[in-house]
Amino acid sequence: MTLHRVAVTGMAAITPIGNDLAASWHNLLAGVPGAAPITRFDVSGFDTTFACEVKGFDPAPYIPVKQVRRMDLFTQYAVSASLMAVKDANLAITDDLAPHVGVIIGCGLGGLRTIEEQHKKLLDSGPSRISPFFIPVLIANMAAGQTAIFTGAKGPNVCPSTACASGAHGVGYAYTDILLGRAKAMICGGAESTIDAMAVSGFNALKALSTRNDAPEIASRPFEKDRTGFVIGEGSGILILEELDFAKARGARILAEVAGFGTSGDAFHMTAPPDDGYGAALAMRAALREARMAPEDIDSINAHGTSTQLNDLCETRAIKKVYGDHAKNISVTANKSMIGHCLGAAGAIESVFSVKSLLEGIVPPTINYDTPDPECDLDYTPGQPQKRDIRTVMTNSFGFGGTNACVIFKKYEE
Repeated sequence: MTLHRVAVTGMAAITPIGNDLAASWHNLLAGVPGAAPITRFDVSGFDTTFACEVKGFDPAPYIPVKQVRRMDLFTQYAVSASLMAVKDANLAITDDLAPHVGVIIGCGLGGLRTIEEQHKKLLDSGPSRISPFFIPVLIANMAAGQTAIFTGAKGPNVCPSTACASGAHGVGYAYTDILLGRAKAMICGGAESTIDAMAVSGFNALKALSTRNDAPEIASRPFEKDRTGFVIGEGSGILILEELDFAKARGARILAEVAGFGTSGDAFHMTAPPDDGYGAALAMRAALREARMAPEDIDSINAHGTSTQLNDLCETRAIKKVYGDHAKNISVTANKSMIGHCLGAAGAIESVFSVKSLLEGIVPPTINYDTPDPECDLDYTPGQPQKRDIRTVMTNSFGFGGTNACVIFKKYEE
């Protein structure tokens, strides 16, 4: 079987620090925090009253008003970002090409807000008041489905729903489809929007969210000694992946190359990783093996870095387990310090930022890193972006249920 090289030719992002990639990247490098008081619902009585909301998003340039009403917000983000990314790649999905272009967009929770709204209607007014669009609006795979409808892509259409690893799995499995020759191009990534009463209540019940309500802008502090939990975020990250020869033949701009993808399962606990980070280490090693790289070949890691006590400690241990003495030479960054934890979109947004790091030779900072944790003792790029010659970036994503995904991007060379 012939294995095909896989190029990144287009990207887009809608995040809590920008409604497009240019704004998001600028604010990421500037260390702008996305956390602020929640505006979506009345937070009276909630333990956590802040989040990383997408601010001022308008789907009108991308989606007609009639269709907007039939989409949950996560789908609006996915479709809008996908159309941005297709434009960025200058990819014309013609009738002949359409069967060879697929869509894989991961989503962890789907239309939770739609469920809340329709359940209230059921209780208040009875079953006759439920919208006929209720089911198709809420299901998680509608991000991929609507994106295919809007772009005309008729190839593989899939939605990985693997909690906080969904976006990374979206990128990784799209890469695999091209690697194996199942598609010539893929629209891939992740989307999520669950900043609503049920999600915040649920994560509060788990004691997973920070409750630093007096200073939300400094609440997300990955790997830092005084971290108290994650800050819930939302958004979408989309990449256009293409078979390299196909991309070159059509004159596409090659941004980077996907070098490897690794997955694993902890087989340990519903929400907690094993203390030694064993499952995360398995995924990292699998990605390195597929990329035919040694640990010393990795220059930077875009960490999962949620700002929870256990995750950050276990990820640090996993990195040291895999990379040994080289771990201290790796520039680690935690985008969630600014964008919060965007759940099913996180790994995709962080993949987009990882490719930007390669292109510009700069590692974004980890903000709010004031007091080092003695047990988290790597270079987390505290405070300021770091200029360096980056040839390779690994991005890590780990989810509830013990699901892990790692993707390696590298600079494109002929």
